[in-house]
Amino acid sequence: MPDQIKTDCLIVGAGPVGLFAVFELGILGLNAEVIDNLDKIGGQCAELYPDKPIYDIPGLPECTGQSLIDNLLKQIKPFNTNFHLNQRVESINKVEDKWLATTSTGTEILTPNIFIAGGVGSFEPRKPPIDGIDRFEKKGLSYAVVDKNYYKDKKIVIFGGGDSALDWTVELSKIAKSIILVHRRDEFKAVEHTVNQMRDLAKAGKVELLTKYQISNILGEDKVSSVEIKNNDGSLETRDCDEVLIFHGLKMELGPINEWGLNLDEKQIQVNTENFETNLPGIFAMGDISKYPGKLKLILSGFHEAALAAQTAFKRAKPDENLVFRYTTSSKDIQEKLGVK
Repeated sequence: MPDQIKTDCLIVGAGPVGLFAVFELGILGLNAEVIDNLDKIGGQCAELYPDKPIYDIPGLPECTGQSLIDNLLKQIKPFNTNFHLNQRVESINKVEDKWLATTSTGTEILTPNIFIAGGVGSFEPRKPPIDGIDRFEKKGLSYAVVDKNYYKDKKIVIFGGGDSALDWTVELSKIAKSIILVHRRDEFKAVEHTVNQMRDLAKAGKVELLTKYQISNILGEDKVSSVEIKNNDGSLETRDCDEVLIFHGLKMELGPINEWGLNLDEKQIQVNTENFETNLPGIFAMGDISKYPGKLKLILSGFHEAALAAQTAFKRAKPDENLVFRYTTSSKDIQEKLGVK
């Protein structure tokens, strides 16, 4: 069990609002740990529309979801923030005037402040409707790639037709013993360049491409040994493999947040408009998951909510210090934190 982490603030969600919260906390001299259920930073922007243009970010007439995330990461680089990916907060418990959060991997984080910036909830993988499929998780079945080197010299079957499925087909083809890509259609919902790369690999015999098939069953005793796939005509085939990767997209769920005792309203968390605190002291919600009169589900609204919540977080993290509001344009202290010369 790793040592318990102590921090001024725990941010749940590594999307744009969570990243901007890191900045607002950082310029106040507060550190933060960030947790996200996805295997990469960026939330919906990076996962659902990385190449989609966004037009309503102040000062940026046009940017993509991914470029926005890249700029936010550049903005918070001076603060050396720790990110805990591929895990979620399973439980929170009150410890005196602080919160002890425990994640799905057993990480414990003690903090006076929790910022819930999880968009519309945590992203959960869409799992095929196969009885007993959960018993193969971490035993040859995965919904994300945590360490690509794990797949070296393995026989892999990948299911899906989107960016994640094709990106990893191309990348893992460099190190895997064999790769079979299975998709239920001939068309793919991925970047054209990556689709072309995959088809070139298939023509070269480095990837076996099976379209008009879908997963029917996973077979094995202690771990995955083969998969059963079903053709659109109803016929079945079995393919031996060491690892199965399923990229059927994501669904959004509140998950364990449902059990935290927060005031919920239609999968949103009710907050006040002074500092966006919930009914639980020290727990704040911002971004699409927060709800209050007049709420607009815009990224810029989340930025505003994060800025005000950070002010109250300072008072909870450093109750013996005075908080003096300063503009970044005139504060030498803030500019030093940002590395401005």
